[in-house]
Amino acid sequence: MQPSSEDLAPLAGADAAAAGGLSFAEDLRQLADEAKVLAQAEFAFQKSRAAYAGSETRGIAGLLVVAAVLVFFAVMALVTGTVIALGPLLGLWGAMAAVTLGLLLLAGLCALGARSKLKRMMAIIADEKNA
Repeated sequence: MQPSSEDLAPLAGADAAAAGGLSFAEDLRQLADEAKVLAQAEFAFQKSRAAYAGSETRGIAGLLVVAAVLVFFAVMALVTGTVIALGPLLGLWGAMAAVTLGLLLLAGLCALGARSKLKRMMAIIADEKNA
């Protein structure tokens, strides 16, 4: 059984609307609406990424400031210890070395923590799988 020419003819005007088909203008409006929703979602995603980077950057900067302060105190301890150690020549060197090395160790740990947070933040920002 072959369809007649009336069955194959495209629906026109009111017949198309009655059949539930969308006109070209309605298709364009729907496409524009969907593009707008997609753009808003992308903007919100990029905004959240920027907020995350900002908050992580503050933490990294804080650790670097602590590391810099500890290095400053280590240098001051070295200078003070050297001046004091020049007096009796051997008695105070051990104390000066212990304080200086302890502060340098703390500064190194802060710097390693900042580097670890920076690497983690960059990995999360660069991850395109979750985008």
